[in-house]
Amino acid sequence: MLSGIPVIYGIDPFSTETVPSHQLGSIGISNDGRKFRYAYVGASALVAGNLLQGPAEDTGDQGITPTAAAIGDTSVLTSSTMTVTANQYAGGYMIVTVTPGLGHIYRIKSHPAATAAALTFQLYESIRVALTTTSRVDFVANQFNGVIQNPATATSSPIGVAMTAAALNTYTWIQSGGVASVLADGALTVGVNLSASNATAGAVEAAVTAQAAIGYAVTGIATGEQGAVFLTLD
Repeated sequence: MLSGIPVIYGIDPFSTETVPSHQLGSIGISNDGRKFRYAYVGASALVAGNLLQGPAEDTGDQGITPTAAAIGDTSVLTSSTMTVTANQYAGGYMIVTVTPGLGHIYRIKSHPAATAAALTFQLYESIRVALTTTSRVDFVANQFNGVIQNPATATSSPIGVAMTAAALNTYTWIQSGGVASVLADGALTVGVNLSASNATAGAVEAAVTAQAAIGYAVTGIATGEQGAVFLTLD
């Protein structure tokens, strides 16, 4: 059964902790109405004002062949072999990309570690359309489990902006909606639509059609400076 994601009001968006106090991806709303997401820091410490993305896409965990799974099953065993750490995809998603079952998405509850082996994924929801060995599935990580600086060449999608210099392997809030301080790549004019920069890691630039939309400039911002951006990621 689907359930609502937690919403926490009156948060301290600059807080960090080593033990999680909320579900990853939980929505936080500050007293002034800005929106945030609870995230785990991966790869390296964050830089305040930098645009962030989720963990890098792993194409090796896409197009996976499952064994047969009947309607009502709450687990799926892969036929393809995979190499993953324990619960690497917990809180993420299994998406059926080839029929039978095409178009269905299932949230992942847990799974063991595996090294070039088949493994079983436990799901929060039961299978709605039976899967066969003709089906193919993609495994997609929880976008808030291992956030990193948005690189010039995207390896995932932008999800927020760092509020503080949160250390590696800590939990913190990242901003996803409302007025934020963000690094500018190139001079930005007030009111212009913005995209993730494809030249400067962690920055935004004037909108480019082929790049992810971030929001719009609240003020003019000089090249290389931080400025007011209204985020529309949430």
